[in-house]
Amino acid sequence: MQRRYLGLTAAVAALGLTATLSGCGGSGSGSGDVTLKLVAADYGNSAANSSRKYWAGLVKGFEASHPGIKVDVSVYSWKDVDRKVAEMVKKGQAPDIAQIGAYADYAKAGKLYRADEMLNIPTQANFLPHLADAGSVDQTQYGLPFVASTRLLFYNKKFFAQAGLDAPQTWADIRNDAAVLKQRGVTYPLALPLGPEESQAETMMWLLSGGGGYIDDVDSYEIDSAENVKTFDWLKTNLVDKGLVGPVAPGKLDRGKAFDAFTRGEVGMLNGHPTLMQEAKKKGVSVGMVPLPGIGGPTKGSMGVADWIMGFKQRGHRVEMGKFFDYLFTDKNVIDFADEYDLLPVTGSASAAMESDPEYKPLWKFLAALPNSEFYPFGKTSWARASESIKENIGNAVAPNESPESVLGKIAQDARAAEEAE
Repeated sequence: MQRRYLGLTAAVAALGLTATLSGCGGSGSGSGDVTLKLVAADYGNSAANSSRKYWAGLVKGFEASHPGIKVDVSVYSWKDVDRKVAEMVKKGQAPDIAQIGAYADYAKAGKLYRADEMLNIPTQANFLPHLADAGSVDQTQYGLPFVASTRLLFYNKKFFAQAGLDAPQTWADIRNDAAVLKQRGVTYPLALPLGPEESQAETMMWLLSGGGGYIDDVDSYEIDSAENVKTFDWLKTNLVDKGLVGPVAPGKLDRGKAFDAFTRGEVGMLNGHPTLMQEAKKKGVSVGMVPLPGIGGPTKGSMGVADWIMGFKQRGHRVEMGKFFDYLFTDKNVIDFADEYDLLPVTGSASAAMESDPEYKPLWKFLAALPNSEFYPFGKTSWARASESIKENIGNAVAPNESPESVLGKIAQDARAAEEAE
């Protein structure tokens, strides 16, 4: 969740430190004991809410109920964790388990166990179907969804009430509401963060609401499709060129900066996720949330985001990893992590439990959107390069004297070239 989109500010430097959560060292000579090596990402935005606390509690419970299996966990910031795992794998020192942002490269290289080689049948069957599919390469699941999120359009309820506006449902509503908000002095009538931080997410949301997306029904890139070009033509002509997106050019506006501006009461509308909802509430901003408006009405599907956990073959601890995963994906452990970071559970039973508990009512709209959400093409090893091209170039699609068609064409060319090189 390029967290990358999970905290509104960069994680403090302390989160880059490794934390060993079990005092156990190696496998125990002659005892038959096994020590699983786990590398995980830190979802906290301060030392006080580091993910190290979650893993420490989970490991304590697991070890107490599984004599003979120890777990050593190293936690790194999102800035470092994917690189750390890649370095370990390159050196021939892969961890047993990695909780990171992508799995496809390792699956294609034959380095991961299949989900069905590790998990018992009830655990694997409990993943939300869309997430299980997103964790698959060539229809075989290797990536286990660890946590998920989805997006809605957020709007400042105070601004809308003062202007006598209803919640937007269509693109025309967004354009017209933004024009009213601009007249009333709102700094960012609609925040459109197409800067390099996480513009692949903002782009996908608008493409979906315009009837397009990154890939077609046969899993081929369609970034420069007619629908996608029309979407960015509309954004440029109706919002950007009319000065309805605020003082910072979309290509220079990062997601974190836009979220910060929303919590300061400077933004009328923007696409957001659950963490922003909680941060805005803390700052006294009254938030309205609706499904992403589309051309003729609310978009039926939203954009979903997932992070992954996986088991590496190198150390041969398939059975022990399976026991750990079966424990990890119990409802309590899934809900505890999702609740701590205002995210969504990845299993059907945990989702149902949150949907029936009034304590989680603020998340119900996001939970309702998740089953119909569309995800990045995680199963493509070319996606990493395609995503980088989007982040580097998409802001130009709405810039003065630039053509959305030519910019999307360049990104599509980069994506196809990356795919051909696989």
